[in-house]
Amino acid sequence: MRKTVLIVMLLMLGLLVGNGHTQQPNKVSEFMKLKLQHAQKVLEGLVMEDFDIIEKNAQSLSLLSQAETWQVLQTPDYLQHSGEFRRAANAVTNAAREKNIDGAALAYLEMTMKCVNCHKYVRDVRMAKAGPALEGPQLGK
Repeated sequence: MRKTVLIVMLLMLGLLVGNGHTQQPNKVSEFMKLKLQHAQKVLEGLVMEDFDIIEKNAQSLSLLSQAETWQVLQTPDYLQHSGEFRRAANAVTNAAREKNIDGAALAYLEMTMKCVNCHKYVRDVRMAKAGPALEGPQLGK
């Protein structure tokens, strides 16, 4: 267990070191794939009732949520979304440690909803920053 945490922390350190605060699109894309892989592994662990898989991957998600690459926006709302996601991921981890499959499944659903809500928020903010879409011809005029 401690070896796994150490490996995850080393991976996190590798993600944190890099080009300062600039994020290359492919780096963010790879980071997003890593997040998705861990979320899929949590689901796999839930289906197989493998608490070690659940715990390890939920804990990895929580740690990833603290990485610089995770911080795509610097707004109070985004920080709140990230904190809520981290708390939900920690709830999955805790339920797995307690061998509580129902609790882990419910916390996983909550974590997934936090993820979806945050992604929706980020899309909305980015669309707002891009400005109004080009309007097509208006009918009736």
